[in-house]
Amino acid sequence: MAKSSEVLHATQVDAVRLGGLETSIGLHLRLAQLRAYDRFFDAFQGVDLRPGEYSVLWLIHQNPGVRQGQLAERLEIKAAQMTKMIRRFEDQGHVRRVIPDEDRRAVCLFLTEGGSAFTLRHRDAFFGHDTHNHHGLSDAEVGQLIQLLTKYTTPTKGTGQ
Repeated sequence: MAKSSEVLHATQVDAVRLGGLETSIGLHLRLAQLRAYDRFFDAFQGVDLRPGEYSVLWLIHQNPGVRQGQLAERLEIKAAQMTKMIRRFEDQGHVRRVIPDEDRRAVCLFLTEGGSAFTLRHRDAFFGHDTHNHHGLSDAEVGQLIQLLTKYTTPTKGTGQ
């Protein structure tokens, strides 16, 4: 049993030894994601929206008529989850699905007028929570971080990873 002098108190978070996890990319990505999500939810207080959902709306805005499968693949969202999300957007009046005559298996996505207004109305809150607050990083460091994360998340040709 540990002596009372050896017990860490909740206020001593920095005293927790990571035992090698300080070099874990996964740990740092998770902590960064949690921090980004906290800032997102602060910016979107009172709006029933998640970060991934806004990203889907934004990409439909940027790519009218995008195929649902292409969008799911680009954002690495499972097909069933994407379908559920798009149905929710339809129920909210944000998205319209169109099945093209030339390929009845495909589903093309468009923002409705209300969906476009919603997306544009929340653009500054979405992009601003990172753009205007770099989480203590300089502009150059933010650029470097984005460059490194892009490299890290881009599959290497021929390896399937």
